[in-house]
Amino acid sequence: MNVGDEVFISYPFAVQYKEKGKETSTKGKSPVNQLLWGDWARIDQIDGNWFEIRARNSNGWVRKENLQENRILEVNFVDIGQGDGCHIQTPEDKTIIIDAGEVDNMYRFLRWRFGKFEKKFTFESYIISHPDKDHYYGFKELLEHENVYIETIYHNTIVEQVLDGKSSLGTVEKYDRTNYLTGLVLTIDELKKITNNAARRGNRTYPNLLKTAVDSGRVNDIMGLLASLDWQNPGYLPGYAPEDDRGMTFKILGPVPRELEPGKVGLPGLGSDGVTKNGHSIILLLEIGNIKIFLGGDLNELSQKYLLKHYTGLDPNPKSPGEMETLITEGRKWFEADIAKACHHGSADISPGFLMATNPIATIISSGDNEPHSHPRPDTLGIIGKYSRSERPLIFSTELARSGNESIKHPYVVRSELRDKIDTETAIINDPAATEAEKKAASERLDGYLEVIQRSVANYGMINLRTDGSRLLISQRLEQKRSMAVRWDIYLFESDERGRLKYIY
Repeated sequence: MNVGDEVFISYPFAVQYKEKGKETSTKGKSPVNQLLWGDWARIDQIDGNWFEIRARNSNGWVRKENLQENRILEVNFVDIGQGDGCHIQTPEDKTIIIDAGEVDNMYRFLRWRFGKFEKKFTFESYIISHPDKDHYYGFKELLEHENVYIETIYHNTIVEQVLDGKSSLGTVEKYDRTNYLTGLVLTIDELKKITNNAARRGNRTYPNLLKTAVDSGRVNDIMGLLASLDWQNPGYLPGYAPEDDRGMTFKILGPVPRELEPGKVGLPGLGSDGVTKNGHSIILLLEIGNIKIFLGGDLNELSQKYLLKHYTGLDPNPKSPGEMETLITEGRKWFEADIAKACHHGSADISPGFLMATNPIATIISSGDNEPHSHPRPDTLGIIGKYSRSERPLIFSTELARSGNESIKHPYVVRSELRDKIDTETAIINDPAATEAEKKAASERLDGYLEVIQRSVANYGMINLRTDGSRLLISQRLEQKRSMAVRWDIYLFESDERGRLKYIY
């Protein structure tokens, strides 16, 4: 490691000091910051075993053993309010976003993370788990930003639209007395048949958002994702199959289609349009080394039973304890994970059998305040703990993790309070009659206002997950730092002799 090199903080964390200490001692030194495993750093100076680094907007000294040269997997469950929002930074430094909430929290976080998008930035992919506004509308500002490019947008093949003058999830056909969605949108050319047709778009938000993506010229491709028809040979996210040798894989477990006739597939209706589009969320199982992370969108009880039946071939409504045990054993071959993102924000619409098949050691709930559903539900929290593995299963929530002063705890309140100021400064920036000095001053004030919102998202509600495939760290901000050396609430997991993840502390 040399001056100028970009490096990363080593496991499990490091304390950054104002002064360098003796060769191994930090006694009497002044802490500047507590840095997490995997945090980026730049080496500015080297003195024996001590390295001065720039990290998390601060300069300070750490010891050589606090640094590593390789990037690890970083998964951030962003506090986007009501909805889902997940940022993934791969060991290859590729950026993947799975859902983006409904408001602009994800945009603000990513703008903060990636240099305000002052230069061209390319996301490897956006994944829209299903067409519910609290999962997709947060992509709006990202899609509109002139410096943001996207290689591929993936969605669950269901595009809300207007057919025969009525709102619809697409063409529905009946096979064997069951309604199936057969108008599935798999390619960008099929999508353009909707986005280029004003009547089919109507005033529906989702197809009009996708039109923004299609027309932007900054999105390389848009694809619908379906699980493999052959349940014994699952499909993978393009570029993340085992043979791609990327160091991690994304197995696609849903939506699960049915072959209705040769060359024609459909997704079975699960009830109302809302239940159907939620139940056919994109389901991914991220695997890296010995560690599995389950990402299940807004699955509900009906869809979970549908999935159990598809992958096990068994009745998802067992009639005896023996049948239940067999169902769980077979289900775990497909769904068992170390970490699970709770389906549907901690909704009570959940199958105990499916939860037992998932069998996580830690569960992360993406939920928000100022919403009418009271997520996460108390009984859901209870059942998650009851059916998770280990004597001390962990449950994290972006809403419960949110800390800081009262206004910071509620980003939507901050945004409301600052809206007039933001609008005023934006008007000056866009005013042809304003001088360059006036525009510069307005821009600086605007950045200050936006920084308050961005900090509330990035620091005060996000659940941070870091792993190298053997060890895993989950952290969240402490409501009040104990000292400059203790600012994070950190939980560590390590693989045992069988390669199974175990909670350490």
